[in-house]
Amino acid sequence: MSVQGLSINLATVRPQFGFAAAVDACLAQGITAIAPWRDQVEAIGLDAAARIVEANGIQITGYCRGGMFPATDPIGLAAAIDDNKRAIDEAAALGADCLIMVVGGLPGTSKDIDAARAMVADGLAAVLPYARACKVPLAIEPLHPMYAGDRACVNTLEQALDLCDALGAGMGVAIDVYHTWWDPKLRSQIARAGRKGQILAHHICDWLIPTRDLLLDRGMMGDGVINLKLIRADIEQAGFHGAQEVEIFSSENWWKRPGEEVIATCIERYRTVC
Repeated sequence: MSVQGLSINLATVRPQFGFAAAVDACLAQGITAIAPWRDQVEAIGLDAAARIVEANGIQITGYCRGGMFPATDPIGLAAAIDDNKRAIDEAAALGADCLIMVVGGLPGTSKDIDAARAMVADGLAAVLPYARACKVPLAIEPLHPMYAGDRACVNTLEQALDLCDALGAGMGVAIDVYHTWWDPKLRSQIARAGRKGQILAHHICDWLIPTRDLLLDRGMMGDGVINLKLIRADIEQAGFHGAQEVEIFSSENWWKRPGEEVIATCIERYRTVC
């Protein structure tokens, strides 16, 4: 039976499956939407991945990832811009709904977060015309402040939307509950995003108490403290009715279980707690 409205980010079953096997496992349980990562596509080859997507009618709810703009010198920033253009090409070949942008943190030994954020804005501005020409929307994913130093210096939905407003058409946001659930402005900023149609993706998992590893101990929906139904209601009220995309990094739990079991649990929790 088809599972409508649910997507599996392939990080959720990264150790268990390569790209083709992940698609087969999802299809076997009625899931026809996924979000692959660039290394997973590279491992099988872009042409082969695109053929699998087309042959099976797969929706690519997001392609992970672009971004990582801040650099220690102009050569590094130029290299990041070139790499993002390649990511845009790949997303276009797969027919992805959007390219997820994890923008990058402080370069090298820098302590200047304002300069890093300026480089992010410059990098996005540099690749946006290319993304528009390729018809690939760019979805800024604000990450939890714990990642401001090394992964993403854009840490709130408000910051991400400010960038979208400054850059214009072709920009939007990916709202990942793991990174945004705590934000006292989340509900108002979701509504703000809805007014301009800027919500491009909705990622789900849960925040465990305790969390043993801030990167690799995300919880399955329903096992933690995030009010998933409330956030989804706000997102739908804002006009986004796209898939809820499960993205779980779990080195000591879900990554050690059979992939089929993980997918089945995602479906059950999607139906009961999301």
